[in-house]
Amino acid sequence: MSGRLEGKIALITGGCSGIGLATTERFVAEGARVLVTDLQCEKGAMLERHFAGKVAYHRCDVTQEADIAAAVATAASAFGGLDILFNNAGTGGTPLGVAEMTIEAWDATFALLLRGPMLGIKHAAPLMIARGGGSVINTASIAGLEAGWGLAYGVAKAGVIQLSKLAAAELAVHNIRVNAICPGVIVTPIFGIAAGLERPAADQMAAALVEASAKMQPLRRAGDPADIASAALYLASDDSSFVTGTHLVVDGGITVGQRISWDPEAVLPLHAAMQAALTGNAA
Repeated sequence: MSGRLEGKIALITGGCSGIGLATTERFVAEGARVLVTDLQCEKGAMLERHFAGKVAYHRCDVTQEADIAAAVATAASAFGGLDILFNNAGTGGTPLGVAEMTIEAWDATFALLLRGPMLGIKHAAPLMIARGGGSVINTASIAGLEAGWGLAYGVAKAGVIQLSKLAAAELAVHNIRVNAICPGVIVTPIFGIAAGLERPAADQMAAALVEASAKMQPLRRAGDPADIASAALYLASDDSSFVTGTHLVVDGGITVGQRISWDPEAVLPLHAAMQAALTGNAA
């Protein structure tokens, strides 16, 4: 029985850890050959050895257009073309608020989280057109839908959602679909990296966040990179052949509404104030 991506060629940025690694493993299991890009060369080499003939690694800094162009060219030379692009590389960006924001911090966040995906689409599109179409998947975030997750990060991720819509409209004539995934709290090293930790310490922090994150949303388990990999598989496969220009929220329900809407132990401040007033009047 063939996999859902049998014969397909994919490029996954940030593919050596977290969501990218889970998606690499899932795509290979479904029959794809995958070019993984990242800055973690040792892990990339390990992936090449583990998935010999199915995974190739290319070092790529997605803030550099030349690196992205070279990665796309490597997909063509290693496997013969490109059918799927997963623009996934990223970190939490600058934690600074608007009053403290520096131009350097703002620009660095946007170069990684928004300009990188745009350049990925730019350079991947000609290869997809040559193969009769393809699927582009962009990692956005619930931070692009609501406040509370960081200023520059949230604005950049909102931009990723809009980029996906506009690119979908432009590329539909070539049978190229473009969609975004909006993860919620997915336990990966991104939180530790955003806090300035080195990769090993960030990996340890991710493990510690499992229990805490499960308490943040209606579905009482931690979000796992495999949850996003499943969404990416859907958007990459022919199962979503009539889906383009949209965003898929995968967040355990964290964006459904105020905590009072799903947590029976939560108390809405307005209700608490009314109860206090009634109690006072009765006295």
